[in-house]
Amino acid sequence: MSDFLNQLEEINGTLNDFIWSKFGVYLLIFVGIFMTIVTLFFQVTHFRHWMKETIGRVFGGGATAKHKADLHSISQFQALCTALSATIGTGNIAGVAGAICIGGPGAVFWMWFAAFFGMMTNYSENVLGIYFRRKNAAGAWCGGAMYYLEDGLGAKPGMKYIGKVLAVLFAIFAVLASFGIGNMGQVNKIVLNVKSAFFANVKAPEFAGVSLINWGIGFVILILAAIIIVGGLQRIAKVAERIVPLMSVVYLLGGIVIICLNFGKLGAIFGAIFKYAFSLKAVAGGTFGAFIKTVVSQGFKRGVFSNEAGLGSSVMVHSASNVKEPVRQGMWGIFEVFFDTIIVCTMTAIIVLASGKIDLATGLVAEGTDDATLVAATFGKYFGNPGEMFVAVAMFLFAFTTVLGWSQYGSKAIEYLFGEAWVKPYCIFFTLMTVSGAVMTSSLAWDISDTFNGFMMIPNLIGVVAMAPLVYRITKNYKDRHFKGVDVEPLVSYDPQIQAANAEAIRNGEN
Repeated sequence: MSDFLNQLEEINGTLNDFIWSKFGVYLLIFVGIFMTIVTLFFQVTHFRHWMKETIGRVFGGGATAKHKADLHSISQFQALCTALSATIGTGNIAGVAGAICIGGPGAVFWMWFAAFFGMMTNYSENVLGIYFRRKNAAGAWCGGAMYYLEDGLGAKPGMKYIGKVLAVLFAIFAVLASFGIGNMGQVNKIVLNVKSAFFANVKAPEFAGVSLINWGIGFVILILAAIIIVGGLQRIAKVAERIVPLMSVVYLLGGIVIICLNFGKLGAIFGAIFKYAFSLKAVAGGTFGAFIKTVVSQGFKRGVFSNEAGLGSSVMVHSASNVKEPVRQGMWGIFEVFFDTIIVCTMTAIIVLASGKIDLATGLVAEGTDDATLVAATFGKYFGNPGEMFVAVAMFLFAFTTVLGWSQYGSKAIEYLFGEAWVKPYCIFFTLMTVSGAVMTSSLAWDISDTFNGFMMIPNLIGVVAMAPLVYRITKNYKDRHFKGVDVEPLVSYDPQIQAANAEAIRNGEN
């Protein structure tokens, strides 16, 4: 078993290095900047508008209402919560801590950088997802990168087969990624934090070289996941709608308390973030180029692992929204990245940098620091054992809802590849694989997740860039109607029937 894992780790390391250090980072930067320019910096120039149309509509009640005429869709708020359930997970807690421990405080800057431009990547993905979605035999919406690759890119002259091949590759990578980022990596961090908080002094017997505590937690997650996943998207969305907002608010409140207790350190914390985004001083004996590559790649990897902008994953659940207007769901994509990385990940970064385990003067990590439990240890430092237990519970719920969200992504990819009949067998296998995450080594589970993320990203970003002129036209159409009062037909779907029906609904005041 150990020989197999060592070989797997070696193969994965080679692939991971290529996709992230030599290719993926630059592709992400390019696409994020490119789509920001294409949309004329929509995330900045229309900041008040997209905030009003997202979180503003939540408090106003407009985004939470279910479309009564379509029992197979979910509300815009449920779509956001389900997408956030898949993004707000271990990446926001253990992932941020890991990025800082490996890349130094400067990695946080590059997470912000990735998020700023990633907002428009996610916006573009969701706009295309709504525009190219269709309904399956059961009447449920199906959307995602595979559809805008096949029907968007594939509709261009001479691109039919290329579009189809890229669509199939994306769907395959999405299925594989669902077992990595959406399953093994999440469950592994759950086990580490639960053991640290509740079973630190317990010496349990082992089975197959793994503690029975790991096995027990894995089976509990398996049972809970099976109960919810079998209910499909509707049940997943209802669970996410309740858990994600509650845990996010409680986690942020706890973080705010820690920030207030370390208010005097904030200047040094933010100074270290900006200083070590480019500085060589934090790494003794390294070269400037190698250090910058480490800092940037860690920031981007953890940023993407957290908010998933560029992967094309959340499109599959955003496309199930009852929204009529692609731009409206695109704005939820902007808010998703903003909340996930700019708010939640920044909170975690401040907590980590205020822990006393990172030397703000040198950027070096204290010897013996465990990035997997660093946030929990910091909460324990300020709130005692209940604080550490809270982080373990928060990690469990965040990561568990991520598992639920990614089960939906994998299901949609399987449906595209093999049809609806294969969805249930996939869900069964997916839930069984949660136990694998509980017994797998932390670094391997995390690295496999990174690799599958990268392979999933490539065909999706090709599709986004190829469809950039369409994103521009849809965005311009929306802005002309809403900001300039131009009387033009809403541009909402590639399908003539859906286009006609939704355009008429929009003219009648439905969104």
